Amino acid sequence: MSVFFVSGIDTDIGKTVAVGAMARYLLSQGRRAITVKMIQTGNEGFSEDLQKHRTLMGVELFPEDREGLTAPQILPFPASPHLAAKLVGRPVDLDAISNAVATIAQRYEVVLVEGAGGLAVPLTEEVLTVDFAASRGWPMILVSSGRLGSLSHSIQAMEMAAARKLSIVGTVYNCWPQSDPTICADSRRMLGIFLGRYGHRQAVVDLPKINDTGAAPVIDFSPIFGACDEGK
Repeated sequence: MSVFFVSGIDTDIGKTVAVGAMARYLLSQGRRAITVKMIQTGNEGFSEDLQKHRTLMGVELFPEDREGLTAPQILPFPASPHLAAKLVGRPVDLDAISNAVATIAQRYEVVLVEGAGGLAVPLTEEVLTVDFAASRGWPMILVSSGRLGSLSHSIQAMEMAAARKLSIVGTVYNCWPQSDPTICADSRRMLGIFLGRYGHRQAVVDLPKINDTGAAPVIDFSPIFGACDEGK
Protein backbone atom coordinates (compact mmCIF):
# COMPACT_ATOMS: atom_id res chain seq x y z
CA MET A 1 0.00 0.00 0.00
CA SER A 2 1.24 3.45 -0.83
CA VAL A 3 -0.36 6.25 -2.86
CA PHE A 4 -4.03 6.21 -3.86
CA PHE A 5 -5.56 8.87 -6.08
CA VAL A 6 -9.14 9.79 -5.08
CA SER A 7 -11.32 11.33 -7.76
CA GLY A 8 -15.03 11.94 -8.10
CA ILE A 9 -17.49 11.77 -10.95
CA ASP A 10 -18.14 15.50 -10.56
CA THR A 11 -17.50 18.44 -8.26
CA ASP A 12 -19.33 18.44 -4.91
CA ILE A 13 -19.80 14.68 -5.07
CA GLY A 14 -18.34 14.08 -1.59
CA LYS A 15 -14.64 13.45 -2.30
CA THR A 16 -13.38 15.45 0.66
CA VAL A 17 -15.64 13.68 3.15
CA ALA A 18 -14.82 10.31 1.58
CA VAL A 19 -11.07 10.97 1.85
CA GLY A 20 -11.38 12.02 5.49
CA ALA A 21 -13.51 8.98 6.31
CA MET A 22 -11.10 6.59 4.58
CA ALA A 23 -8.14 8.08 6.42
CA ARG A 24 -10.07 7.76 9.70
CA TYR A 25 -10.61 4.06 8.98
CA LEU A 26 -6.95 3.50 8.13
CA LEU A 27 -5.83 5.18 11.34
CA SER A 28 -8.24 2.96 13.30
CA GLN A 29 -6.49 -0.05 11.76
CA GLY A 30 -3.12 1.17 12.98
CA ARG A 31 -1.96 2.31 9.54
CA ARG A 32 0.28 5.35 9.17
CA ALA A 33 -1.99 7.30 6.85
CA ILE A 34 -2.07 10.88 5.63
CA THR A 35 -4.03 12.84 3.03
CA VAL A 36 -3.00 15.32 0.35
CA LYS A 37 -5.09 17.93 -1.44
CA MET A 38 -3.36 17.94 -4.79
CA ILE A 39 -4.67 21.31 -5.97
CA GLN A 40 -6.85 23.66 -3.93
CA THR A 41 -8.59 26.56 -5.63
CA GLY A 42 -10.61 29.26 -3.93
CA ASN A 43 -8.22 29.55 -0.99
CA GLU A 44 -5.13 31.57 -0.10
CA GLY A 45 -2.42 30.22 2.16
CA PHE A 46 -4.39 27.21 3.37
CA SER A 47 -6.53 24.37 2.03
CA GLU A 48 -10.02 24.17 3.47
CA ASP A 49 -10.39 20.63 2.14
CA LEU A 50 -7.23 19.53 3.89
CA GLN A 51 -8.44 21.04 7.14
CA LYS A 52 -11.69 19.12 6.73
CA HIS A 53 -9.67 15.91 6.28
CA ARG A 54 -7.96 16.50 9.62
CA THR A 55 -11.26 17.22 11.37
CA LEU A 56 -12.83 14.04 10.01
CA MET A 57 -9.71 12.06 10.92
CA GLY A 58 -9.90 13.40 14.48
CA VAL A 59 -6.28 14.60 14.44
CA GLU A 60 -4.30 17.81 14.66
CA LEU A 61 -2.26 19.14 11.75
CA PHE A 62 0.68 17.01 10.65
CA PRO A 63 4.22 18.39 10.30
CA GLU A 64 3.81 17.89 6.55
CA ASP A 65 0.81 20.25 6.63
CA ARG A 66 2.98 23.00 8.09
CA GLU A 67 5.69 22.23 5.52
CA GLY A 68 3.20 22.77 2.71
CA LEU A 69 3.71 19.26 1.37
CA THR A 70 0.09 18.18 1.76
CA ALA A 71 -1.30 21.15 -0.20
CA PRO A 72 1.43 21.81 -2.76
CA GLN A 73 -0.68 24.01 -5.06
CA ILE A 74 -3.11 26.59 -3.64
CA LEU A 75 -4.75 29.13 -5.94
CA PRO A 76 -7.12 31.92 -4.87
CA PHE A 77 -9.71 31.94 -7.66
CA PRO A 78 -12.45 29.26 -7.28
CA ALA A 79 -12.26 27.72 -10.75
CA SER A 80 -10.72 24.91 -12.75
CA PRO A 81 -6.99 24.73 -11.91
CA HIS A 82 -5.84 25.76 -15.39
CA LEU A 83 -7.89 28.98 -15.17
CA ALA A 84 -7.11 29.70 -11.51
CA ALA A 85 -3.41 29.38 -12.34
CA LYS A 86 -3.69 31.56 -15.44
CA LEU A 87 -5.29 34.34 -13.40
CA VAL A 88 -2.26 34.52 -11.10
CA GLY A 89 0.17 34.39 -14.01
CA ARG A 90 1.79 31.02 -13.39
CA PRO A 91 1.00 27.48 -14.54
CA VAL A 92 0.13 24.64 -12.19
CA ASP A 93 3.43 23.10 -11.10
CA LEU A 94 2.86 19.39 -11.71
CA ASP A 95 6.42 18.52 -10.66
CA ALA A 96 5.85 20.20 -7.29
CA ILE A 97 2.83 17.96 -6.75
CA SER A 98 4.71 14.81 -7.74
CA ASN A 99 7.70 15.67 -5.56
CA ALA A 100 5.54 16.48 -2.54
CA VAL A 101 3.63 13.21 -2.80
CA ALA A 102 6.87 11.25 -3.30
CA THR A 103 8.37 12.83 -0.18
CA ILE A 104 5.29 12.07 1.90
CA ALA A 105 5.12 8.49 0.60
CA GLN A 106 8.58 7.89 2.10
CA ARG A 107 7.23 8.84 5.53
CA TYR A 108 3.77 7.23 5.56
CA GLU A 109 2.33 3.83 4.80
CA VAL A 110 -0.73 5.13 2.95
CA VAL A 111 -1.18 8.45 1.14
CA LEU A 112 -4.63 9.46 -0.11
CA VAL A 113 -4.36 12.16 -2.78
CA GLU A 114 -7.59 14.07 -3.39
CA GLY A 115 -7.97 15.54 -6.86
CA ALA A 116 -9.86 18.65 -7.91
CA GLY A 117 -13.28 17.91 -9.40
CA GLY A 118 -13.59 15.01 -11.82
CA LEU A 119 -11.19 13.15 -14.08
CA ALA A 120 -11.60 15.48 -17.06
CA VAL A 121 -10.72 18.63 -15.10
CA PRO A 122 -7.83 20.39 -16.89
CA LEU A 123 -4.78 20.94 -14.71
CA THR A 124 -3.14 22.78 -17.59
CA GLU A 125 -4.26 23.39 -21.17
CA GLU A 126 -2.45 20.17 -22.11
CA VAL A 127 -2.93 17.87 -19.12
CA LEU A 128 -6.18 16.51 -17.70
CA THR A 129 -6.42 15.22 -14.15
CA VAL A 130 -6.80 11.64 -15.39
CA ASP A 131 -3.66 11.98 -17.52
CA PHE A 132 -1.62 13.21 -14.57
CA ALA A 133 -2.79 10.42 -12.23
CA ALA A 134 -2.20 7.77 -14.89
CA SER A 135 1.30 9.05 -15.64
CA ARG A 136 2.19 8.64 -11.96
CA GLY A 137 0.82 5.10 -11.81
CA TRP A 138 -1.42 5.86 -8.84
CA PRO A 139 -4.29 3.39 -8.38
CA MET A 140 -7.59 5.24 -8.14
CA ILE A 141 -10.53 5.27 -5.77
CA LEU A 142 -13.66 6.68 -7.42
CA VAL A 143 -16.35 8.58 -5.49
CA SER A 144 -19.81 8.20 -7.01
CA SER A 145 -23.39 8.67 -5.82
CA GLY A 146 -26.95 7.63 -6.43
CA ARG A 147 -28.26 10.99 -7.56
CA LEU A 148 -29.96 11.24 -10.95
CA GLY A 149 -27.37 11.40 -13.73
CA SER A 150 -24.55 9.93 -11.67
CA LEU A 151 -24.55 6.58 -13.44
CA SER A 152 -23.63 8.14 -16.77
CA HIS A 153 -20.82 10.14 -15.19
CA SER A 154 -19.58 7.06 -13.33
CA ILE A 155 -19.42 4.93 -16.47
CA GLN A 156 -17.63 7.73 -18.33
CA ALA A 157 -15.04 7.90 -15.52
CA MET A 158 -14.52 4.13 -15.67
CA GLU A 159 -14.00 4.26 -19.42
CA MET A 160 -11.58 7.21 -19.23
CA ALA A 161 -9.54 5.43 -16.58
CA ALA A 162 -9.48 2.13 -18.48
CA ALA A 163 -8.38 3.86 -21.69
CA ARG A 164 -5.30 5.13 -19.83
CA LYS A 165 -4.67 1.87 -17.96
CA LEU A 166 -5.51 3.64 -14.70
CA SER A 167 -6.91 1.03 -12.34
CA ILE A 168 -9.92 1.79 -10.14
CA VAL A 169 -9.25 -0.29 -7.03
CA GLY A 170 -12.36 0.78 -5.13
CA THR A 171 -15.49 2.88 -5.37
CA VAL A 172 -17.11 4.92 -2.61
CA TYR A 173 -20.86 5.21 -3.11
CA ASN A 174 -22.02 8.43 -1.48
CA CYS A 175 -25.55 7.84 -0.22
CA TRP A 176 -26.13 11.48 0.71
CA PRO A 177 -28.09 13.51 -0.17
CA GLN A 178 -30.73 10.84 -0.44
CA SER A 179 -32.20 10.26 -3.87
CA ASP A 180 -34.98 8.08 -5.23
CA PRO A 181 -34.39 4.70 -3.54
CA THR A 182 -35.17 2.73 -6.71
CA ILE A 183 -32.67 4.75 -8.76
CA CYS A 184 -30.10 4.63 -5.95
CA ALA A 185 -30.26 0.84 -5.59
CA ASP A 186 -30.11 0.18 -9.32
CA SER A 187 -27.24 2.63 -9.86
CA ARG A 188 -25.22 0.84 -7.20
CA ARG A 189 -25.92 -2.51 -8.88
CA MET A 190 -24.91 -1.12 -12.26
CA LEU A 191 -21.67 0.27 -10.85
CA GLY A 192 -20.54 -3.25 -10.07
CA ILE A 193 -21.44 -4.47 -13.53
CA PHE A 194 -19.55 -1.74 -15.36
CA LEU A 195 -16.55 -1.79 -13.04
CA GLY A 196 -16.10 -5.41 -14.03
CA ARG A 197 -16.76 -4.71 -17.69
CA TYR A 198 -13.93 -2.17 -17.80
CA GLY A 199 -11.55 -4.36 -15.83
CA HIS A 200 -11.69 -2.43 -12.55
CA ARG A 201 -12.01 -3.91 -9.08
CA GLN A 202 -15.64 -4.44 -8.06
CA ALA A 203 -15.19 -3.20 -4.49
CA VAL A 204 -17.92 -0.71 -3.53
CA VAL A 205 -18.36 0.82 -0.05
CA ASP A 206 -21.41 2.86 0.94
CA LEU A 207 -20.73 6.26 2.50
CA PRO A 208 -23.56 7.38 4.82
CA LYS A 209 -24.33 10.96 5.79
CA ILE A 210 -21.47 12.27 7.93
CA ASN A 211 -21.33 15.37 10.10
CA ASP A 212 -18.09 16.97 8.95
CA THR A 213 -17.70 19.22 12.00
CA GLY A 214 -16.07 16.47 14.04
CA ALA A 215 -14.31 13.14 13.74
CA ALA A 216 -16.02 10.76 11.35
CA PRO A 217 -17.44 7.45 12.53
CA VAL A 218 -15.23 4.51 11.64
CA ILE A 219 -16.64 3.05 8.44
CA ASP A 220 -15.45 -0.34 7.20
CA PHE A 221 -13.39 0.30 4.06
CA SER A 222 -11.78 -3.15 4.17
CA PRO A 223 -13.43 -4.19 0.86
CA ILE A 224 -11.14 -1.59 -0.73
CA PHE A 225 -8.01 -1.54 1.39
CA GLY A 226 -8.12 -5.18 2.49
CA ALA A 227 -8.17 -6.29 -1.13
CA CYS A 228 -5.27 -3.95 -1.89
CA ASP A 229 -3.28 -5.49 0.97
CA GLU A 230 -3.88 -8.93 -0.51
CA GLY A 231 -2.99 -7.79 -4.02
CA LYS A 232 -6.37 -8.77 -5.43
